Amino acid sequence: MNHVLIIDDDKELCALIKRSVLPEAIEADCCDTGKEGLKKLKEKEYQLVILDVMMPGMDGFETLEKIRAENSLPILMFTSKNDSASKVRGLRAGADDYLTKPFDMDELIARIVSLIRRYTRFNQPGGTPHQLHFDGLEIDLESRSVTTMNGTFELPPKEFDILLFCAKNQGKILTKQRIYEEVWGGEYFYDDSNIMAIISRLRKKIEENPGSPKYIQTIKGIGYRFNREV
Repeated sequence: MNHVLIIDDDKELCALIKRSVLPEAIEADCCDTGKEGLKKLKEKEYQLVILDVMMPGMDGFETLEKIRAENSLPILMFTSKNDSASKVRGLRAGADDYLTKPFDMDELIARIVSLIRRYTRFNQPGGTPHQLHFDGLEIDLESRSVTTMNGTFELPPKEFDILLFCAKNQGKILTKQRIYEEVWGGEYFYDDSNIMAIISRLRKKIEENPGSPKYIQTIKGIGYRFNREV
């Protein structure tokens, strides 16, 4: 049984989500303030946090920052309709995904299941696996090679590093800044063209149809995401 913590002052919504995740073998705890949510995270192990931006007292952004200071578990944020600034701010502060209210409950459940699956894949005893297997793609961490329908081949360092970073964060929306800081290990100077060029070359090597990528998907205006469905 996986466990989810919902931090949202909408009690009716919390109760609905709690009922809806049970068929997926997920148990949910609810609290209506960020302070209470932080307390629960110290008392129990969770596989996912669902966090609303608008809450009385400590808002979702401050709560997010405090969670990220101590915990790497996935966080899905709720934002208001057409509030793109909140989406970008949340993703840059460490949120893994977001949904805009009002939303479709089936979509929420799908995202919850996907985030938990990704988190548990890379947090098993023994650490990160030596190989990552996806639909039609295998990534070998030791040989730094990939296997596709076209065979097995090595990638240039930056192409492999970007692919591996995205794959390890499957389903998570990654800003260009985060990719740059992780792969290059330096301060981001808004050099989007460099990242875009490398991902373009990477897609030509691993994608059956680079124009409609199966693995590394573009999230317009934000960055990229490794497809949660592969």
